[in-house]
Amino acid sequence: MKSQAVSPVVQDVPIASSRRSRARFTILALIAIGTVVNYLDRTVLGIAAPTLTKDLGLSAAVMGLVFSAFSWTYTASQIPAGMFLDRVGVRKTYFLAVASWSTFIVLHGFVGGLASLLVCRFGLGVAESPCFSANSRVVGHWFPQRERARATSIYQVGQYIGLAVFSPLLFWIIAAFGWRAMFVVVGAVGLLFSLIWWVRYHEPHESRTMNDAEREYIGAGGGLESTGDVQRPFSWADVRTLLGRRQIWGAAIGQFAGNATVVFFLTWFPTYLVAERHMVWLKVGFFAVLPFLGASAGVLFGGWVSDLLLRRTGSVNLARKLPIVTGLLLASTIVLAIYVKTDTAVIAVMSIAFFGQGMGGLGWSIVPDIAPKRLMGLTGGIFNFTANIAGIVTPVVIGVLVSLTGSFVLGLAFIGAVALLGAASYIFILGDIKRIELPGDSLAATSRR
Repeated sequence: MKSQAVSPVVQDVPIASSRRSRARFTILALIAIGTVVNYLDRTVLGIAAPTLTKDLGLSAAVMGLVFSAFSWTYTASQIPAGMFLDRVGVRKTYFLAVASWSTFIVLHGFVGGLASLLVCRFGLGVAESPCFSANSRVVGHWFPQRERARATSIYQVGQYIGLAVFSPLLFWIIAAFGWRAMFVVVGAVGLLFSLIWWVRYHEPHESRTMNDAEREYIGAGGGLESTGDVQRPFSWADVRTLLGRRQIWGAAIGQFAGNATVVFFLTWFPTYLVAERHMVWLKVGFFAVLPFLGASAGVLFGGWVSDLLLRRTGSVNLARKLPIVTGLLLASTIVLAIYVKTDTAVIAVMSIAFFGQGMGGLGWSIVPDIAPKRLMGLTGGIFNFTANIAGIVTPVVIGVLVSLTGSFVLGLAFIGAVALLGAASYIFILGDIKRIELPGDSLAATSRR
């Protein structure tokens, strides 16, 4: 039993023949930009919300329903999207996803009421569902284990940096041209990126820029796709097996908790600053950036610490769990915003909490470590399905609480309590981080030798 406490780390082998190329970092840049586009598209509704609700005549409770609508189809589509990814591959799946969700974002600019707005949110949820499973698959194939946390943190920073960098511009577009124009502009950017992705992305075995030294380095660290492997056909038995493993549930509950914090910032945060803190519109545009910068710093810091711990200790458990648990505990401090008075203090609390969530957002770095190699898409889909129930629950709960009490106090308390639940899940439920073996995998591996 003692040997399970420290998960084995695949060691690098010396490469003496030539200097390693860096093709993997070009691929990482692609999925980082894709994640920026992904989160910008799903979250611009929060920026448009204060003016959109007035133009369309939507109440706080109804707007909570609209915020939640994206996650209904996004969550429901996770397992089918994972199956599709495993069969079709990353390049085609990502291209179709980006082109589709960008089209739905453009259509947001032409909605006439609640019904058409809900249709756009439903379509957006379906289209975006493969993104993070695809990102995880790319990291698992293109990076050795010792670099995966940093790689994950770099693409995950796109969740926050997009709004942090572009929020002032988006607020300006709304002020100058209206919220409808903002959706059209953002959607057009996504359509352009879908073409760039199609031209630039390729699988490791197709790479013309990766040399043998880099290929050997990645392979020795547990990465690269084996073109000789036959894809495992989908079966409900595999789903049941994965759902029966504590690693899946422990990581998913922890990710649910982190997502609850993210969803608050992506949906209700601008409204909170306007309605609860009575900030003027331009001030909101400035202050809304700071917590996202904090989250960006948190996810990069967490990835750096995780890989550093892995190199120093050799323990995947310590390297992955410690930054995530610490981050979720910091995220729970969001409740302190209830008690502070000044705008500066509120933003400071929010920035610290979102910094912590950024650290806690490294749950995706665990997926390549625990997923069966031939079911990375399905494993990521199941993980993201359970984790993204937060996207359904959080906006509705906060919307109802605000409608009933006229205040965000109970909503912030809800976010803090869920963050504590996530920390407990990583400590007590997740268990040992190691690859899940499916029936027949050992036999298949033996037969290929």
